[in-house]
Amino acid sequence: MPFLSDTLARVKPSPTIAVSTKAQELKAAGKDVIGLGAGEPDFDTPENIKDAAKRAIDAGKTKYTAVDGIIELKQAICAKLKRDNGLDYEPKQVSVSSGGKQVLYNALMATCNEGDEVIIPAPYWVSYPDMVLLAGGTPVAVEATLANNFKMTAEQLEAAITPKTKWLIFNSPSNPTGAGYTHDELKALTDVLLRHPHVWVMTDDMYEHLAFDGFKFCTPAQVEPKLYDRTLTINGVSKAYAMTGWRIGYAAGPLELIGAMRKVQSQSTSNPCSVSQYAAVEALNGPQDYLSANNEVFVRRRNLVVGMLNDIEGVTCPTPEGAFYVYPDISGCIGKTSKAGTLIENDEIFATALLEETGVAVVFGAAFGLSPNFRVSYATSDDALLDACTRIQTFCAGLS
Repeated sequence: MPFLSDTLARVKPSPTIAVSTKAQELKAAGKDVIGLGAGEPDFDTPENIKDAAKRAIDAGKTKYTAVDGIIELKQAICAKLKRDNGLDYEPKQVSVSSGGKQVLYNALMATCNEGDEVIIPAPYWVSYPDMVLLAGGTPVAVEATLANNFKMTAEQLEAAITPKTKWLIFNSPSNPTGAGYTHDELKALTDVLLRHPHVWVMTDDMYEHLAFDGFKFCTPAQVEPKLYDRTLTINGVSKAYAMTGWRIGYAAGPLELIGAMRKVQSQSTSNPCSVSQYAAVEALNGPQDYLSANNEVFVRRRNLVVGMLNDIEGVTCPTPEGAFYVYPDISGCIGKTSKAGTLIENDEIFATALLEETGVAVVFGAAFGLSPNFRVSYATSDDALLDACTRIQTFCAGLS
């Protein structure tokens, strides 16, 4: 349509949301569908957090707040960053937004000029490159392949940096692969960044607390304190605290950057939901014991899915260190034909045929920048996962 902006033409709708929407539509039409597309824990928000929200409502804390967050939440975020990550921030260095996605968007809108390059390891969360494009920048994907457990090497990072590079967006544990960078692997990357002082680091630590099998989470400014002044450390309460719908994300970083992000937010959404902010204070300051209990459930589900997918001929599924995703390689399925007669030319066709022929909804790998793969979210019940993986096994066994 002629009145739409040229910028909008550069981006596409979120594929993960599209898959979830399609699955919901098929369910509503009476189809037997198992949705493995949504990155959302199936646990309920803990009672103490819900109670804090109810108290806030009863106390009339339902008005506008400061644009980028109440002081109580900023103080809780500073305490969390010190407690968990050894990072010292003051409340004025913290920005709170309506979800981690808005934090990323604000930062890119506040900093990117036309021609600025943003390095994004692939596979990547689907929104990173499109947000860069919306902000006028140029996304530069660096393929982190199965051979290296979906992790970018220092050599790859060095090769990707140019005089135009403004940011590296870094996500560990990763969406979509669940891959987590060890301290030594991250140190190798930060050593590269020290040699390029014009490159800033945007870390997406949303899956910090979803770390398994003894994997120790660490974040760039923690590993290399010399990067503190050019790092934006981003996190939120959505995943670990089962608060996806509450929409609270946050970031800590240099004062000038936080101020610029506040300006963007002041002219878009203004403050995040007041009640959600008080709930997030309780999430960060309250008991944390259920995090390890939830992780035990996720590990059990991960092992179920990885085991069943690796039993399929033509599929290779590495065991991730964290998050609640697996990212199986389906190279052995490409070029074959399904029982219904669909030629599997790529992973998007694989995912479409899987949904249409078995009722299992997954997200195709091309959406994340690396093919041929698909992403499974195992943040759902054991019974649903067992049923879904059995259907995937049957579908793949029928390829010829």
